[in-house]
Order: sequence, then C-alpha cells, then structure tokens
Amino acid sequence: MNSPLFTNDAIVLGILLIVLAIIFVTSNSKNKGWQKFYTYVPALLLCYFIPALLNYPLHLIAAEWFDSDILEFASSLNISIPEGANFNEVKQIFSDNGIEKSQYKGFIKESHLYFVASRYLLPVALVLLCLSIDLKGVLNLGWRAIVMFLTATVGIVIGGAVALFIVHAISPETVEGTGNNAVWRGLSTIAGSWIGGGANQAAMKEIYQPSGSLFGAMIVIDVIVANIWMGFLLYGANMSDKIDRILKADTSSITALKKKMEDFQAKHARIPSTTDLFVILAIGFGATAGAHFFADLITPIMEGYEKQLNDIGLNSLTSGFFWLVVFATTIGVLLSFTPLRKLEGAGASKIGSVCIYILVATIGMHMNLAEIGQYLGLFFLGIIWMLVHVSILLFVAYLIKAPFFFVAVGSQANIGGAASAPVVASAFSTALAPVGVLLAVLGYALGTYGAIAAAWLMEWVYAGG
Repeated sequence: MNSPLFTNDAIVLGILLIVLAIIFVTSNSKNKGWQKFYTYVPALLLCYFIPALLNYPLHLIAAEWFDSDILEFASSLNISIPEGANFNEVKQIFSDNGIEKSQYKGFIKESHLYFVASRYLLPVALVLLCLSIDLKGVLNLGWRAIVMFLTATVGIVIGGAVALFIVHAISPETVEGTGNNAVWRGLSTIAGSWIGGGANQAAMKEIYQPSGSLFGAMIVIDVIVANIWMGFLLYGANMSDKIDRILKADTSSITALKKKMEDFQAKHARIPSTTDLFVILAIGFGATAGAHFFADLITPIMEGYEKQLNDIGLNSLTSGFFWLVVFATTIGVLLSFTPLRKLEGAGASKIGSVCIYILVATIGMHMNLAEIGQYLGLFFLGIIWMLVHVSILLFVAYLIKAPFFFVAVGSQANIGGAASAPVVASAFSTALAPVGVLLAVLGYALGTYGAIAAAWLMEWVYAGG
C-alpha cells in the first residue's frame, strides 16, 4: 500500500512553495531556453501539474492516504489488500466487501492544505483581487459573457446524454447496471458538480441514490476529467490571441478593461512599505474574518429551511462555502468604492495572486494520475462528455464572436466553481479574476436545475430513448 513520503503539512507546504518559486524564477528568466520553454508551457499549468506529479508517480505528497494500521484492520475482516494499492483502490476493495466508510474512516489521514487554501486564502484573494475592480467595466463586458456561461451549462446538460449514448453503442458493458447501480444515477452527481459544485453534487446523490461504490467511481471521474480540462484552459490562456483570431472574436471590451486596470495600477504604483503590507493583509484577512462570521450566521438559518430549499432546487444556499464566497466577494466589491482601492498600487492584487497560486498547487496535489486506469471506460465517457461541452462552447463562441476568455471562464465557472474560476480568469489577467467569481456564484444558483435536466436526459437514453 502506497503512502506519501511526506505527511507533515508544514513540509508539504514548504515543498509546494519551493516549486512555485522555481516556476516563477524560471518563467521570468532571461535565459533563451527558459523563454522558449514557457512560450509553449504556461507557468500556471506547471503550478498545477507538478504537485500532481509529486503525488503520482513520485509518491512524495498526497491529499489523502491510509494509516498503515489499515492492513491489520482489513486482515481482521479477512480482506486482502494488494501491495502498492492506492487510496481509492483500497476504498473500492472495502466497498466491494460491503464495508461502510464509517467503519474505516478512522484510518484515513489527509492533508489540510487545500482546506486552508480554499477557506482562508481564497477569500483573501477574492477580496484583494476585487479591491480595485472596475465594476462598471466588468458589467460592460456585456451579454456575451452571460451567453457563454449559459452555453457552458447547456453543454454539460446535453453532453452527459450524448456521451452515455456513444459509450453504450461502443461498449454496453461499461454502462451496465440496474437499480442503484444504474450508471446514469452516478453520472447525475457529476452533472451536479460540474454545473453547481459540491452542494449540488450531494443533492443529486440524495435525489437519485447511486450506490456507494458507483458514487465513489464518479467522484474519481469528476475530479480527473475536470482537472485535465482545467489544464487545457490554462494552456489555452497562453495562446488566447491566436484562438480569438480563429473565432473572429470581438475582444474590445476585455482589452479596454485590462488597459484601464493597467493604467490605474501604473498611476498608483509605489514601493510598498511595511505599513502598506500590514494594511493589505489586514484588509484581506479582516474581510475574510467578516465573511466567515456572516457565513456562520446565515448558514444555520438556511439549514433550517433545507427541505423547502431542496424542493425548489436552491440547496446551495445551505452551503457555508457558498456564503463565504458571496460575502468575501461582496466585501471586496464594496471596498472598491473606497480610497482603499489605491492599495492596488502597493501590490494588493499581487498578494491576492500569491494566494491563488498556493490554492492552485493544493488543487494539483489532489489529482492522482494513477486513477485514470482504474475507471478507463467511465473516464472515456467523461472525456466525451467534456468534448461535447467544449464543442458547443466553441461553436456558439464562433457564432457570436465571443473571446476565448468567455469560453474559458464560462466553462470553469460551471465545472470548477468559485475555487478555480478566478484562477482561470487570472491566467488571462488579474484584472479579470472577479469575472470568474461572479459567474461562479451564478453557477451555484443554476446547479441543481441543470443537473436534474441532465439526469432526465441520461435516464431517457439509458432506458433506450
């Protein structure tokens, strides 16, 4: 059984920061070799994939793993765990033997870095990136942004049924199953995750009741396919000008917003003093504290209406993370109307970007490339699903001359949500990060409705149309 070499989060954080530092030093190097390398490989993509490689095949770090005592526990149940089995393989073995997670969860160890990055550093980043936001300029991005976001949602709704139909025609045994093991039930949870997020995924699990083993497989497919697609988006951001020329896109609104932000930064740019840095950190973490405070107040109230909210498809309102993102973004936007926005000149957005990159690295360490082979057939289905989603996006983008930025952020706001949509937006420009957040919040609202529509279509295909 494989356990990571480093399990202390302090060590893992140090490794991730060293990796990030090396990437930024080399990407800004004047060495012609490095310059040529980064012409083809975006720095942000490496910030994401190198931690994934440190997970597998190097086994230096991991997001989750089993304590070595799990072998003794398995033996007491007459269950054999093969040498070298990874985390999800062990979980699957227990599931196949009818062992509930509650029976072995005490043996699960995990890194808390992603939790810290997503609950503490992400809100800080949202506040600091929104601090100098030109809200009028964002709104002036116009109808194309909304159309591409909704197109991304439709692509996910339709894509699941199309992928299920194709895989069933090629390999019927891959999507076999009846009752709670019907594959469409599991796929409904991916639709919930890709349109809304974790809360919507949980809602789909409760509505359609896939078996535990099927749901476990779907989580793997969800994470791997979504992460691979995010990698492509980060790569695409590096060549967005070429893609925009192919799409014959109208990029005037984006260019105007970026220039306005660059001019604002240049006007107020200064060498930050220690006082500036303390004020920036106080704003970021103080606003994060306020966002947590209000989220902790409103979430229990919303949970009291959980049944009513679920009945109308607004289960995301019971998620504490949803309210954390909403309040952090709102506080950042409100502060952008005050003199504090001038702190952008002292590097507020740069500190926000550092928080984003740390988040990217912790997301990357959750990706285990070894798991692709475990569910190859379903992985193939997930890839087809994503290709349908992408094809519809690009087709509509070409029709309405939408920039690739709207394609990328509209897609990631659905599939990745608030944790990664600003990451993708920042790959184009830090000035555009708030656009990703605003669209992601919209995704939370549509998640359950879109996922239910996708489930209906997949059930129809599964039943033979």
